[in-house]
Amino acid sequence: MKVQLETITNKVNRSFSIIFDPRLNDLFFWHFHPEYELVYIEGADGPRHVGNHISNYQGSDLVLIGSNIPHLNFDYGVKTGYRKVVVHLKKELVETNFHKTPELILINTMFQKSKHGLVFKGKLKKELGVKLFALKGLEPTEQYLQLLEILRELSNSEKTELLHNRPYDNQVSDKDQKRISAIFAHIDNNYHHKIKLQDMAVLSHMTKEGFCRYFKKRTKYTFTEFLNRYRISQSKRDLMTGKSVSDACFASGFESLSYFNRIFKRITNENPREFRKKYA
Repeated sequence: MKVQLETITNKVNRSFSIIFDPRLNDLFFWHFHPEYELVYIEGADGPRHVGNHISNYQGSDLVLIGSNIPHLNFDYGVKTGYRKVVVHLKKELVETNFHKTPELILINTMFQKSKHGLVFKGKLKKELGVKLFALKGLEPTEQYLQLLEILRELSNSEKTELLHNRPYDNQVSDKDQKRISAIFAHIDNNYHHKIKLQDMAVLSHMTKEGFCRYFKKRTKYTFTEFLNRYRISQSKRDLMTGKSVSDACFASGFESLSYFNRIFKRITNENPREFRKKYA
């Protein structure tokens, strides 16, 4: 599976860019960039992997992601007919122009929250999704004005969720980011099999002890904790498609049903049977 690391640079003389319906569902695209990102997707159930946060969304998702927070493409693995729009706002626009404008204090507060990763919920999500798609074809000045209105409406929303308890601090160099990307790609390709610590250490050109320290420092989780969380996120997708608890357990790489049930409960605060019943 191809892995890409991208730092976006806006080559045109614009303070923002908009991409309509990018198709990356076959690509494990773990990346970060200095631009702030507003992404909306509908007609899909998929992974929401932003920084250290891993969860799934159902039906649609609208997320504002702060500068340089690594994240996975929201359409990864999606097989349904979905629509997606991605807005990138230059860091200078947000942190200089917006910040110096007193009338935009609510929008500035929202962008401060985006450093945690900010999810929008409720009916406003789909209403603004329609407005985001309506930006297609407009000339740049009109796009900017309409986008500012969308940001204003988002900043007034009370139905939001922070993905991290504190602002995500990405202190990883490009070299380290490529290394962690390779680690994540290996997990994604092999999570349904047994993954040995020694193999991960060899992949990372480290000793086993050095890899454990490195991984914990970069992700805030031990390798086992992270792998369990990743496998649970994959099992959720299987459960939502109607697979049995047993099938979801073994397909996601767990070797023991009792252990799977225990880890699922610990991470999600509900057992897999209850989760399956809720979404089936």
